[in-house]
Amino acid sequence: MKCPACAAPIDASVEICSSCQGQVGVIEARGSQRASGAEHNVQSTSWFGRLALEGGACLVLLALLVALLMPEGGPREAAWRKQCRSNLSRIAQAMRNYHDTYGSFPPAVTYSADGKPMHSWRVLLLPFLGEEGLSARYNRNEPWDSPANSQLLSQMPKVYACPSAPPSVGETHYAVPVGPQAMFPFDRAVAIREVTDEISHTILVLETLGSNLNWMAPLDVPVGTGTSEAPPGSFSSRHTGGFHVALADGSVRFVRDGDFPAQKLDSLVTRDGGEVIDLPDYWR
Repeated sequence: MKCPACAAPIDASVEICSSCQGQVGVIEARGSQRASGAEHNVQSTSWFGRLALEGGACLVLLALLVALLMPEGGPREAAWRKQCRSNLSRIAQAMRNYHDTYGSFPPAVTYSADGKPMHSWRVLLLPFLGEEGLSARYNRNEPWDSPANSQLLSQMPKVYACPSAPPSVGETHYAVPVGPQAMFPFDRAVAIREVTDEISHTILVLETLGSNLNWMAPLDVPVGTGTSEAPPGSFSSRHTGGFHVALADGSVRFVRDGDFPAQKLDSLVTRDGGEVIDLPDYWR
């Protein structure tokens, strides 16, 4: 046989190798322990590998479950939709604070002495949105598109931009319905006492995809006597499946595409139409 340590030929009966002076029995025992340890490591690695695979599968299933529970569009769209609701809620609260101060909601637009449009409700709300500095820099003695005021285009408050829409300098995605029976008539401001319909069923502010709507521009959504007279795309958004509206009571709802016919939206636009509105369970 050969010595386990130096591989020199030795007799099977000897205990000491004449070449390396090592104890043959001790060397063999150590070799056996190393072999056993290697086998144990292989088994441990296999066990941890199975655990990692099973854990990874559980994480994948959990991610799929979360995705199914999220609104359409995935987690990012869910976050954007939440921020959009927050924006509209802040705007609605600012309007109510304006009402507490001046006795009416802001007019959709103010006019000069010769009847020219001057300023939008978005500008009038600035002090009630914590934008006192921006309000002070805006010159109300000049029209909204004067050279001085035009320099403020890029300073639009973030609350006027829907996060789901592609970023565009100074472009807002929120408007008010303007019409004879809407919360915003063409030529004056409305007090809450004039709202004889349910304030929780009356649109105050809405999302819109108006083309490049300058946040200072006195432009909104004309509704005449109903939303059917509004330009195409006026009641829409970049969200998947619908658009938000803020109501006269300060609440924010999501209107799902296809769930609200034009007649029902017409009823939500009027402040004193006397309609009895049957809202669906999915109005949320």
